[in-house]
Amino acid sequence: MPTQPTIARIWRGRTRPDVAESYEAYIKAEGMPPLEKTALGVQLFREDREHESWFTTISYWPDLKSMTAFTKGEPTKVHHLARDAEFLIELPEFIQIHRILVDRQGLR
Repeated sequence: MPTQPTIARIWRGRTRPDVAESYEAYIKAEGMPPLEKTALGVQLFREDREHESWFTTISYWPDLKSMTAFTKGEPTKVHHLARDAEFLIELPEFIQIHRILVDRQGLR
């Protein structure tokens, strides 16, 4: 199995600003651990805007086969966390899957 990522799986969701702190804690506790156990890497981003806070999770995979095994055969299907409906303005309908074309980290 390759040890360098070739696939990035990207999920995005948004909350109201008043629940953003709570959702951040929740996604760190419930959403990140399964990815940390399986993916080659994972990042969580948050962008606070005036009327909403956006969360983006990017997980990195050695190949489509390993990512598909993690998602139980449906890589683009969203697997919502138990409390996502409570926090998110709307439940995301899809996941983006990108092939990594350039991966240059630690340049400076």
